[in-house]
Amino acid sequence: MALLPVEDALAKVLEGAGPTGTEQTGLLQLNRRVLAEDVAALLTQPPFDCSAMDGYAVAGGVRQDSRLELIGEAAAGHAFAGTVGPGQCVRISTGAPVPDGADAILIQENATRDGGVITVGEAVPAGQHVRKRGFDFAQGNPILKAGRVLDDRAIALAAASGHATLPVCKKPTVAILATGDELVEPGNALGAGQIISSNTYGLAAMCETAGADARILGIAKDTEQDLGDKISQSDGADILVTIGGASVGDHDLVGPVLKTKGGQLDFWKIAMRPGKPMMFGRRGSQRVLGLPGNPVSCLVTARIFLVPLICRLAGAAEANNGPMQAVAATELASNGPRQHYMRARLQKRGAELPLVTPLASQDSAALSLLSQAGCLIIRPPSDGPVAAGQTVPILLLGE
Repeated sequence: MALLPVEDALAKVLEGAGPTGTEQTGLLQLNRRVLAEDVAALLTQPPFDCSAMDGYAVAGGVRQDSRLELIGEAAAGHAFAGTVGPGQCVRISTGAPVPDGADAILIQENATRDGGVITVGEAVPAGQHVRKRGFDFAQGNPILKAGRVLDDRAIALAAASGHATLPVCKKPTVAILATGDELVEPGNALGAGQIISSNTYGLAAMCETAGADARILGIAKDTEQDLGDKISQSDGADILVTIGGASVGDHDLVGPVLKTKGGQLDFWKIAMRPGKPMMFGRRGSQRVLGLPGNPVSCLVTARIFLVPLICRLAGAAEANNGPMQAVAATELASNGPRQHYMRARLQKRGAELPLVTPLASQDSAALSLLSQAGCLIIRPPSDGPVAAGQTVPILLLGE
């Protein structure tokens, strides 16, 4: 099979992908969820004219050096029941309802009190320091748009406008399966020729950051029986991610076993580095990504293919996950025939485009170096040399 260009492979992975459904979710579970529908306010905020400052509620147009009779108090949650007339005032707290007859606030710094008499230190125009009813939003006003990734500000706004739940896109479920007799779970002693299964946990974190629930299926042995049993455990997941075993060696069983479990492979070689031996197929409605076993190759291919797929299924906009521009801090040599994703450090420069510097080693097993990278420099196939100062496309890593 000829190597498939990255853009074509990504198009196949994303083809037909979309939100899997919606659900009403409570406020405490909304963080980072994607809003499924436009939302309007159920209440008016503030629900009454209220004071923006501590001071005295007065009838507007009070002149400097005027003397006012103090006739009562209005505190937050406790309105003054009477009416403020000319020459009168009411002690008022921030957030308290403005009494009938009053339409301005004399702030306490500009007032002198002598028993029940208040002397005005600065003229008070009508409307001063009063937040009118509906100043923030009114019942029925649109407040949040579908597709927004909900954060602290959006959740607070939803709560203030009367919502206890919001309609959000269901989170896709990703089942993650490592394969290989050489793998051992973290915390266990290593035997001869064994290594720690680390990719699983990096992928789980990546999935959750992107908006999915990760379900770890463990490690499948290099037997058709065990691999098939573990694949069956992914039933119900929107995405199955396998790690390793997707190449063409004698012990690379993922492709053949998937077929016995109802899977159909679409492609299994991509014109990219790192990550050429990546596989994609479907098993019913489930999408299957077979990622390379090398740690860097695994996480890089997941960033390029798995993250956009999760975003589509979760209903999130992909703009924040796509390529952006940066400035090469050093010269980059010509690229080979495969699209290269170079691990690089990112240096932000305020309003200017950030600087990127490729790491000294681009080895696909150097996980310690990947942990130091802030982005991937995208080098198109057969791209010529890049001079320092030229712009290059990059993909951000992490948040």
